[in-house]
Amino acid sequence: MNTPIKKKSHFSLLLLWLFLLIVLFFISINAGYTDIPMKDILRILGGGGSTNENLVVFEFRLPRIIISILVGIGFSLSGCVLQGITRNPLADPGLMGINAGAGIVVVIFMTLSGTISLLGVMALPIFSFLGALLTSALLYIISTKKGYGLAPTRLILNGVAIQAGINSMMTIIVLQLDDTQYDFLAIWQAGSIYNSNWKLVLALFPWIVFGMIYLFFKSRELDLLMVGDELASGLGVAVTKEKKGLLFVAVALSAASVTVSGSLHFVGLLGPHLARRIVGARHQILLPFCAITGAILVLAADTIGRTIVAPSVIPAGIIAAILGAPYFIYLMIGNSRTKKEVRK
Repeated sequence: MNTPIKKKSHFSLLLLWLFLLIVLFFISINAGYTDIPMKDILRILGGGGSTNENLVVFEFRLPRIIISILVGIGFSLSGCVLQGITRNPLADPGLMGINAGAGIVVVIFMTLSGTISLLGVMALPIFSFLGALLTSALLYIISTKKGYGLAPTRLILNGVAIQAGINSMMTIIVLQLDDTQYDFLAIWQAGSIYNSNWKLVLALFPWIVFGMIYLFFKSRELDLLMVGDELASGLGVAVTKEKKGLLFVAVALSAASVTVSGSLHFVGLLGPHLARRIVGARHQILLPFCAITGAILVLAADTIGRTIVAPSVIPAGIIAAILGAPYFIYLMIGNSRTKKEVRK
């Protein structure tokens, strides 16, 4: 008797969250150096804007907003999947070094190419994905204990170590660049929706859409993996195969997002946790809620960064880190307390 009410409640929450994202979308279009009154935004979006208005909205702000939404979805869904398959609430593509693995490939690619053509933009997510995949494979190997499987705590610690090492390598590379390349990559490394354009939207869009579709079809498998490998296997889940497929997609979502935004730390951690607190752990509703939550977080962080010290811009990654770092510390403390209670 309670299930339909619960489903209806979840659907209402999802609509409310979507409405919040739409409101934030219009606020973000209005935010910036050139003020556009709210009453004029619909006119401009409907094709009635002047040349200057169209330039500001369609060439500068709209690509940046869409990329913020796509990046938020990518990082948040990636974190949700990683937390599910590792059963570790601290799992996050940034903390696990996946973003850094993708990032160093992007830095090398940009350094060697100088300028990026449309073909280069479309190929960049593929190269970053390969870098992230190699990092994930290394992390998996060194975090697996023979006879015990994957150790969740070791996974996070090794991920932080790999991330630190790769970030140091990226810093060395960036320091060798000329001023123009250095400025661009320094801002990119800080996690900025910077130099956004429709080519980048086109490059990122298919990765996020296909990743979302795959994960929504795998929501049942994610639910079963959360309760343990043995029970999931007993219920007919091919555990190893499903984990590899889900990890593959989580890495792809994160790597594609890194190519256009740099590493937005803690979005993959904060998005899933906020969504899970509101709608619970059932992935059929958690995944869409998680996607919208991530989009709201990144779009809000970018909008705040563009307006709080205007005309200067604070990278969205810094705003996200200010929000996410305290929550990560809170989770670490809570995780330590839980382990002590279990031991007692």
